[in-house]
Amino acid sequence: MMRVVRGFYSVAYSVKLCKPNVICAYPITPQTEIVERLAEMYANGELENCEYVTAESEFGAASILVGASAAGARTFTATCSQGLILMSEVLWNAAGMRLPIVLVNTNRSLSAPLSIWNDHQDSMAMRDAGIIQVYVENNQEVHDMIPQAFKIAEDRRVMLPFMVCMDGYKLTHAYEPVDLLSQELVDSFLPPYDPPIKLTTKNPLTFGSYATPDYYMEFRVAMHNAMERARRVMEEVFREWAEVSGRDWGGHITNSQEAETYVIAMGSLVGLVRDVVEELRKDGKSVGLIKLRTFRPFPAKELRKALKDANKVIIFERSLSLGSEPPVTLDVKSAIQKMDVDVYSLVVGLGGRDVPREVVKRNIEDVLDGKTEPGLHFEAKQFEEVIV
Repeated sequence: MMRVVRGFYSVAYSVKLCKPNVICAYPITPQTEIVERLAEMYANGELENCEYVTAESEFGAASILVGASAAGARTFTATCSQGLILMSEVLWNAAGMRLPIVLVNTNRSLSAPLSIWNDHQDSMAMRDAGIIQVYVENNQEVHDMIPQAFKIAEDRRVMLPFMVCMDGYKLTHAYEPVDLLSQELVDSFLPPYDPPIKLTTKNPLTFGSYATPDYYMEFRVAMHNAMERARRVMEEVFREWAEVSGRDWGGHITNSQEAETYVIAMGSLVGLVRDVVEELRKDGKSVGLIKLRTFRPFPAKELRKALKDANKVIIFERSLSLGSEPPVTLDVKSAIQKMDVDVYSLVVGLGGRDVPREVVKRNIEDVLDGKTEPGLHFEAKQFEEVIV
């Protein structure tokens, strides 16, 4: 059913079709309307066998979902920015307790200074928590990603939280044509949640127990192994989704062109970069696009294969790792460290700053023409900090 809807609704409608047992959230811009739409559906009786809980904070919302998930419920929440950081203590616990909570993060800048606009600094801050991260390009992709997220997270080979990252405002508030899924299709794809273990009086268990140095490291290694298994599970689920829905979003990365120079982008910026790359290719430039969909687990093998004949790679970053190189750049460099490829890291759009087409084109052309040296570059005014 094709409808023109906002990004909020595309998420909420997809979550409803996945039949969660417990939804708990605390409102924060720009995700608020996701949980508002779900609350409306709950009030209208559209969410069967579901409890909708309004928490007093994001920390409380995540804590409630930890208990619900441990008891065997399919769970969902949405958050962003300071809300995600407030949840972070609990989400690290959720990952360590192997609870497949699905959350949508509507990417937004972190304070200070206070900014309510979009970049990727919030979710990147959670990269080492043991949470799967996928970044979507548009509202159709996020709509399709929700059932896949539940299926991947709840797979017995994985059992980890899953964070679907969509750009705040750029997608959440945007009206786009979305082919809304049917209940029949989602039911045929996503089975009811059957937790391998859960809290019950009939079989008492302990979740998140105290671990001495003799055991703690083994727990963390087990989580790493689960994230590695998630790579294969995700590939299986991506292929299955393409078959049942007719929409193939690709694997961990997507790239279709052969080129000497590749541009890597994530999220809603991908569409603009794709358009610029196609224009440059028509002008005879040997440049291609790599859309990075999965950030955790990081697709190092796929990137090495895609970049095997490249001599330059340009990474458009929407996050910083202060005192080091940006997060995506660090992982790309690690993946291709034995390859003779120059890496150009271009930080753009922090705090929601617009990334005009001419900025994307100019930065790519400067690299192609040898006007830019490899390394870290900022599309920002430079100023000296003065402390009085």
